[in-house]
Amino acid sequence: MTNDILWLVRLGIDHSLFTRPQALQVRATLGDGADIVGFAQELVDAGIVNDIEKLEKLADLAVTKGERSAPADDPFVDNATQAPFLVPPAASAIPTAGSASYIPSTVRGLTAPKGPRPPGGAPRFAFESIPALDDASLAAALRQLLADTGNYGASDLHLSTGARPFIRRNRALTFLSEYVLTAQDALRLNTSLLAEHQKKIFLEKKDLDYALALSATDRYRVNLMFHKNGAAGSYRMVPADTRTLEDLGYTAHIATLHKLLSYHNGLILITGPVGSGKTTTLASMVAYLNETRTDHIITVEDPIEVVQPARGCNVTQREVGPHTRSFASALKGALREDPDVIVIGELRDLETIEMAISASETGHLVIGTMHTSDASTTLNRLLDVFSPAQQAQIRSSVAESLRGVVCQRLLPGVDGGLVLACEILVSNTAIQNLIKEGKSTGLRNTMETGVKEGMCLMDNTVFGLWKDGKIAPEVAHLNIANRVLKAKIT
Repeated sequence: MTNDILWLVRLGIDHSLFTRPQALQVRATLGDGADIVGFAQELVDAGIVNDIEKLEKLADLAVTKGERSAPADDPFVDNATQAPFLVPPAASAIPTAGSASYIPSTVRGLTAPKGPRPPGGAPRFAFESIPALDDASLAAALRQLLADTGNYGASDLHLSTGARPFIRRNRALTFLSEYVLTAQDALRLNTSLLAEHQKKIFLEKKDLDYALALSATDRYRVNLMFHKNGAAGSYRMVPADTRTLEDLGYTAHIATLHKLLSYHNGLILITGPVGSGKTTTLASMVAYLNETRTDHIITVEDPIEVVQPARGCNVTQREVGPHTRSFASALKGALREDPDVIVIGELRDLETIEMAISASETGHLVIGTMHTSDASTTLNRLLDVFSPAQQAQIRSSVAESLRGVVCQRLLPGVDGGLVLACEILVSNTAIQNLIKEGKSTGLRNTMETGVKEGMCLMDNTVFGLWKDGKIAPEVAHLNIANRVLKAKIT
């Protein structure tokens, strides 16, 4: 860094205008080739400094001092043997117009930030400067990058060896830089925020899932892994606020969902492909229960994403790994912990599914998610994990315990955002008979005749979105299987 920037950082810390970690964030964002005007403007744009006038005066003084020499010690380095920043100098140390030390400003015209950062494009990060950054600077830079990615409205950040860093926003990919991360870059970047024990686990097992909490409102679901080129990380943004079911797009079906959530026992399944918002819907349902009931809710997640503070209910959130060995073992324990509602992050294996069905039969409301595309596929996946010898018994159990299935997709809208499309199955006598008899092919006709009970088919929902002008014809074509409906789309 140039002498004048080093002096600006030294003076800014001395005058409590910003902290060393905040200065490290700016350095990591801009790289070591920045000039003092750009560095000062970044302090303002990042929301670190609000007193622009004071910053300009300190920058003037930093330019003057920088022409003579660099500071005696590097202000970016926290040296425990020195304490130059404990006592801020008097305000009179800042030159003002008319004072003997005042020099006409070379740093003027800093502007206030315009809205959330980044104001005019994708998040910024000087990836080519990673090799020159120390561990503290790199960690601070990644924190800022995550915050900027969330402010930009992206859902995911990807940092992978041998690839350009990119984000996902409204399902579309945007590259952040033309710089290709080396194996060392990606490993340092993706492990910079790990505790020592987490880093050890990752390097030993080559995989790590964890929830990253930078503050009470900044949370991320992180997956780290190794592939043929080296380390890679995927960071999913977790919204700070839990949205209501109406906000998610379920306004037309809200009565049906509220009816499903009014039961005190049974099984509710939330399904959809990866990235369809199942976790967000699940969190909204838990929030609704939390506000409308006075029960004990136990959630089992991998990892905990949305924190649910106790309101009307007592909410106990457990994470696979730190709090329990597996979903199945957590479910076994949950039955002895006096729950009213059990929420399962994912029904992924035979033992977990079997425990979930048993819990739903023994007086608990169980809500879980599965990676399936429609109600018929969901029931087949749920039942087919059991052996042929168990099929008759398990079909009878599911027929009696199932309350409903909610399948969802997020489709690109004509306005550039995402639109929710859903399929809802509500259990009734006809549905129960089809499940018991294994006639899943009859589900579609039964659901079409069950509209008055709140049921809907994905094809009809997507067709309605096209008819209302919310999605483009090509999007509707891709997401409708019914040939009659497809023929009506022009």
